[in-house]
Amino acid sequence: MRSADARSLPAGLAGLAVLIGVVLSGCAALQQPLKALQQVVAPAASEPAASVVPAAPVAAAVHAEAEMPVSPGAQRAYDDARKALRAGRTADAERGFRAIVKSNPELGGPHANLGLLLRQAGKLPEAVAELEAAVQANPQQPVYLNQLGIAYRQQGQFAKAREAYEKAIDLDPAYASPVLNLGILHDLYFGDAKRALELYDRYLALSPGGDAQVAKWVADLKNRKPPPVAVSRKEQP
Repeated sequence: MRSADARSLPAGLAGLAVLIGVVLSGCAALQQPLKALQQVVAPAASEPAASVVPAAPVAAAVHAEAEMPVSPGAQRAYDDARKALRAGRTADAERGFRAIVKSNPELGGPHANLGLLLRQAGKLPEAVAELEAAVQANPQQPVYLNQLGIAYRQQGQFAKAREAYEKAIDLDPAYASPVLNLGILHDLYFGDAKRALELYDRYLALSPGGDAQVAKWVADLKNRKPPPVAVSRKEQP
C-alpha cells in the first residue's frame, strides 16, 4: 500500500500562502461571490498529501448560503479577517474569525475559515468543531463537507471522513475534490483497491485537463497483484 506522505503536493499548492480568505469565505449573507467557493484549499507543506486535491474548480452547482441580514460592522470585520489571512497574519485572522463566529454563529463561512486555520495549526479537535459548525450552518454546502472530511481523516476518524465525502458528492456529483479524497481514503486507509479505482476513474472523468499523478495511481492499482490466498495449517501439505 502506498504511503500518504510519499505523494508530493501538486504544482502551485504548496505552502500556507495559498490559503487565502477568499477560498472559503463564501456565504451569500456576507455578499461574497459564488466563485469564492469554487476553489480548492491547499494544505500546508507539512500536510500529508492524501488530503491534497488538484486545484480544479468546484462545479457551478455549488450551493450558496441563504441571504440573511448582516450588519456593516460584521461585514467589515469579515473583510479585515480575510485581508489579514491574505497578508499572512494568521494570528490576526484567527482572532477576527473567532470574533465573528461568536457574534454571528449562524454564518458558515467564518466557521469554515476558522476551522481551516485551526487545522493548519494542528488544532484538530477545534478545527473539527468549527467545520462541523460550518456544515450545521449550511448543510447544503459540499465545500464545507469536503474540508470536514479532511479534518476527520487527519484525526483518524475514517468512517466519519467517508460519510462527509459521500455527502459532499451527493450534493454535487460534479465536485471532483471529494471524489478524489474518497478514493484516497479507500486506497490508503480502507485497503479497498476496487472502490479506490472506481473513484479515481470517476475523478479523472471529472477532470477535463487530466491528472498525471492520479492516472499513475490508477495504473499502479491495475497492475497490483492480489495477495496470496491464505492457507490454513490443516491444509498445508
